Amino acid sequence: MLAIVPVGGRRDAAGQVYWDYKRAMDRSGFSYELTFVLDGAAPDFAAELKELLEAGENFSVIGLTRRFGEATAVMAALDRCDSQAVLILPAYGQIDSTEIPRVLSRLGENDGVVCRRWPRASGFLDSLRRRTYHWILRVVTGCKFRDLGCGVRAFNREALTDLDLYGDQLKFVALFAENRGYRIEEVDVRQSPQDIFRGFYKPRDYLRGLLDIFTIFFLSRFTKKPLRFFGMVGFIIGLIGGLLVTWLIIQRVILGIPLGERPALIVSSLMVVVGLQLIALGLLGELIIFTHASQMKDYQIEKIITFVDESEDTLGNL
Repeated sequence: MLAIVPVGGRRDAAGQVYWDYKRAMDRSGFSYELTFVLDGAAPDFAAELKELLEAGENFSVIGLTRRFGEATAVMAALDRCDSQAVLILPAYGQIDSTEIPRVLSRLGENDGVVCRRWPRASGFLDSLRRRTYHWILRVVTGCKFRDLGCGVRAFNREALTDLDLYGDQLKFVALFAENRGYRIEEVDVRQSPQDIFRGFYKPRDYLRGLLDIFTIFFLSRFTKKPLRFFGMVGFIIGLIGGLLVTWLIIQRVILGIPLGERPALIVSSLMVVVGLQLIALGLLGELIIFTHASQMKDYQIEKIITFVDESEDTLGNL
């Protein structure tokens, strides 16, 4: 098993993280390889890791040239190892590490296991933000997971490599994998006391969250059917613009109202043009997908049952 610790913005002391996870993995009974991926500059963390290596501890360290995001860090570690089971761990205490063996035990029955910190200790504003965020995701995408922010995840290698994740998409890996047909289970685990957050997020973090929801909505529903998205939006905009143009023409022809100084004519005409362009963009996307359909795989086989013809076996043995 490959245990990956992406080290990004938020992190605890390297020694604390290493010993905590090492004890948990040793108790799990699985053979494992622990890899830290430094996603950007982390000189203090890297110095502590170097001291541990010099002391004889056994793990690997991968350093990226700059910050690329957790998903890219995980893929960089996967490229250097052929382990079929992958455990992803945050670089700070999110859950009680004694829960890790139980998480790994559920991987045998599923393609992926994600964690929900429960009971959850947090401030009122953080709790409201989290519940609102997951409620919007559930309405928009049908997402059933209740703690996408938890960084403890276990997956089969195929489920991860099949998704082609990049940047900061790692927190949505369960949603993407389930949409591809993989079996993903969410288990409740005890939250670490170090994980309690009572501060405030910056306004840009809320904006990024809303943009993430829009991205997930598009990628989960319209990646293979772009015309349904662009065509729907383009049709609505074009229809409104067309109705406005029609009304303006009626006013000019029947009521004699001049159009020369009315900005409504420009706006409505622009809406018609934008609507047609969006529909054309959707058609172009459909054309691209059609030409590459033979190279795309959007299904997963759960099992294959074959029929054995006993008569053929008997003839073959004569």
